Amino acid sequence: MKKKLLTLSAILALTTGMAQAQKKISFGARGGVNFTNMTGKDGAGEKLDNKMKPGFHLGFNAELSLADQFYLQPGLLFTTKGSKFEKNEVSAKTSIAYMEIPINFLYKPELGSGKLLLGAGPYVAFGVGGKSKTNETSVSVKFKNKITPEDGAAFYLKGMDAGANFLVGYELSSKISAQLNAQLGLTNISPKTEGDNTSNTKNSGFGISLGYRF
Repeated sequence: MKKKLLTLSAILALTTGMAQAQKKISFGARGGVNFTNMTGKDGAGEKLDNKMKPGFHLGFNAELSLADQFYLQPGLLFTTKGSKFEKNEVSAKTSIAYMEIPINFLYKPELGSGKLLLGAGPYVAFGVGGKSKTNETSVSVKFKNKITPEDGAAFYLKGMDAGANFLVGYELSSKISAQLNAQLGLTNISPKTEGDNTSNTKNSGFGISLGYRF
């Protein structure tokens, strides 16, 4: 009898714990458009004269309740970044695909029938491909930390990017949300080359997302 009571108590405790965990964590999907740029200096120390390029992002996230109205939101996104250049009849466009892991801290106070979204946090991204096109050529984006004379023709970047996220938005009572995202790259993604100690390129931009919590 005691064993049955202990087993029943364990089952009830486990069920209660699972129910509480389900209340504390939720999952969602998010997608939208990016407007990104690659800023910094080239190998001659000159400021890059790039302009913003549109792209997109798509992925999933989880929300873990930390306290009343405060959440931790890790995610996984497929996102495209890059820039374009237009000057003196010369044009170029670089598109880079990343798998990105943002980890945002959210404040979600009630506002009207929904919730205000305010968040910030770090991100890390890993390059998975891309293209760089000019008027006459098109080469693949390849990822290396250091370029040697033996490397073939390509547009080379470091394989990892990292920086900071900022977001503001609104979540309806229907669990549909819209948010404005801003991103500031903090890592130099220019690979090292012989005799070049000045190249410094960073990703930056903003975007608009629509999301849904399941």
